[in-house]
Amino acid sequence: MHARPRGPSFLRARLLQNRARNATEAQPLLPGRAGRRRKLRPLRPLRLGPVAMALSPYVQSMQELFRANTRIREFPAHVAKVHSVAWSCCGRRLASGSFDKTASVFVLDKDRLVKENNYRGHGDSVDQLCWHPSNPDLFVTASGDKTIRIWDVRTTKCIASVNTKGENINICWSPDGQTIAVGNKDDVVTFIDAKTYRSKAEEQFKFEVNEISWNNDNNMFFLTNGNGCINILSYPELKLIQSINAHPSNCICIKFDPTGKYFATGSADALVSLWDVDELVCVRCFSRLDWPVRTLSFSHDGKMLASASEDHFIDIAEVETGEKLWEVQCESSTFTVAWHPKRPLLAFACDDKDGKYDSSREAGTVKLFGLPNDS
Repeated sequence: MHARPRGPSFLRARLLQNRARNATEAQPLLPGRAGRRRKLRPLRPLRLGPVAMALSPYVQSMQELFRANTRIREFPAHVAKVHSVAWSCCGRRLASGSFDKTASVFVLDKDRLVKENNYRGHGDSVDQLCWHPSNPDLFVTASGDKTIRIWDVRTTKCIASVNTKGENINICWSPDGQTIAVGNKDDVVTFIDAKTYRSKAEEQFKFEVNEISWNNDNNMFFLTNGNGCINILSYPELKLIQSINAHPSNCICIKFDPTGKYFATGSADALVSLWDVDELVCVRCFSRLDWPVRTLSFSHDGKMLASASEDHFIDIAEVETGEKLWEVQCESSTFTVAWHPKRPLLAFACDDKDGKYDSSREAGTVKLFGLPNDS
């Protein structure tokens, strides 16, 4: 069993320990500013042909859109760092989970978030949360207190608390809404019936499980692991279909695009890889980040992919070409990103400090990118 920390903190601790081994053995470190050492960017393939290539109409239109909508707004959400943000299926609400043991829900009102409620009850950090795939009123939180809690925004109450065997670090809701899967730091994944709130199955894995997800068709279950692999299980049988050697180092996060055509994985090698769902082959890589990729999100139409790490920017790429659409500047590492389900609006949270009063105090803010410059 692995005794690792939880949520973004567990990834950070593990990555800090393994960074030199995973990311720099094959690349020398060069002296940086002020005596610091910096990692070289991954080597890019040599590009032949014309020096400049014409941008696609989509890239041009989105870059024009973002130039007019570059504003970022911050919204106070918690008294400690925010580990997870997620939009409801209708896009009306945004939920956030925090190290302060609470979840918050905001209502999107035109171009601002209005805090609706704070949800208390967990006895430890809320490391990940997600909404019901089709019911905009229900969301579920995973905590290190060995429980998951299902909340209803109509009553602002916890409608179910389910005990689990370990300290939970990741959670997802099946596309058909019938099952919730939760993984703990001991690499046990428990499948919970979303109606009876009882365990349907439990799987102990012999490798480090980082993130979990169903495919859009609800017939396969995916796990990323510490060996750089993607493990694919049949569902509901939970029999191993395939294990893909996706990255040379820790495979951290996974996301499926809304159209069902692709899924993406992020790794400690600082690369994002894009995979064809039907063929299970890698179709391209995105390599503009320098640090382990910890969070991913596809836009509502599946045409954009946001990825983030300890780099002080969020990369937004066109999925079909890999071209850079935009770079969202941040002042610190990013823990979580989530595209709005209907608009080119990106919610995210960083490792922010409250510099106004206490540079060591965590700020716990949620941010929105993509707001009109004149708003």
